[in-house]
Amino acid sequence: MRQHLYLHGMEAYFFIWLKVFVIVTLRYLFFASLVFFPCYFWFKNSIAWRRIQAKFPVRKDYQREIGYSLLTFVFFGLSGLLVFVIKDHTQLYANISDYPIWWFVLSIPVALVIHDTYFYWTHRLMHHPKLFKAFHLVHHKSTNPTPWASFAFHPLEAMVESGIIIVLAFIIPMHLYALMLFLVVMTMENVMGHLGYEFFPKWLTRSKLGFWLNTSTNHNMHHKYFDGNYGLYFRWWDEWMGTTHAKYTATLEEIQNRKPSEQKKRICEAELA
Repeated sequence: MRQHLYLHGMEAYFFIWLKVFVIVTLRYLFFASLVFFPCYFWFKNSIAWRRIQAKFPVRKDYQREIGYSLLTFVFFGLSGLLVFVIKDHTQLYANISDYPIWWFVLSIPVALVIHDTYFYWTHRLMHHPKLFKAFHLVHHKSTNPTPWASFAFHPLEAMVESGIIIVLAFIIPMHLYALMLFLVVMTMENVMGHLGYEFFPKWLTRSKLGFWLNTSTNHNMHHKYFDGNYGLYFRWWDEWMGTTHAKYTATLEEIQNRKPSEQKKRICEAELA
C-alpha cells in the first residue's frame, strides 16, 4: 500500500514537471518563431539594413540552439516542480485578495529588477576563466545568435538560470499569475536580445529612460566579443560597474543611422561573409 502511494506520488510529480516543461517549451517556440521566420526568411532582404552582423548563421547553428534550449527546459521544469513542492514555505499566493491589486501589477516590474540583478552577477561570474568552459561556453558557441539561442544553455547554466524562479518565490510575495506574466516577459526579452536585428529607434535609446534599456545590439556584441554587456533587461549594472563595451554606443548609432537604401549593400556583405 505504501509503495503504491509512493508510485502515485512520483507519477503526480512527473506530470507537474511535464506540464511546466511543455508550457515553457511552447512559450519559447511561439515567441522565437514569431520573429525568426519574418526576420530570417520572409523579409530578411527588405530589413537587411537593420541586421547587426551581416552574416547569417547556418542550419547547424539553429539545430544546436534549439537542442540545448529544449534541454534547458528540463531544468526549468524541475525548478517549477521544486517550487510546487515547497510552495507552502514560499511567498507565492493563489488568492488574488491576499494582497492589494496594485501589488499584483507592481510585483512584475519588481521581479524584473531582481532578475536583472541576479542575471548580471551570475552571468558575470560564469565568465570567470575557471567557470566559463563548464557553465557558459555552450551559450557562446552562438557568436552570431538567433532567437533560438535565447535559452541554449549547458545544463549547469540552465540550473543557474532557472534558479531565479526559486529566488523570487522566497524574496517577494507573488501571485501565481503574476509569476507567469513575469516569465512571459522574460522569454520575450531573451528572444529579442538574441534577435540579431536592431529595431529600437534613436529617440528611444537617447531618451533619459530609454538609455537604460537593453538592446539587441548590446547583447549581440556580448556574443561577438565575449566581454562586457552582461545585463538582461536593463543596462544600469553595466554602466555602474564599468562593463559596458567600449564600442557599444558607436555600434548602436551606426546601425540606427543606416538608411533603407543600404539594404543591397548589407545583402552583399552577408553573401560575402
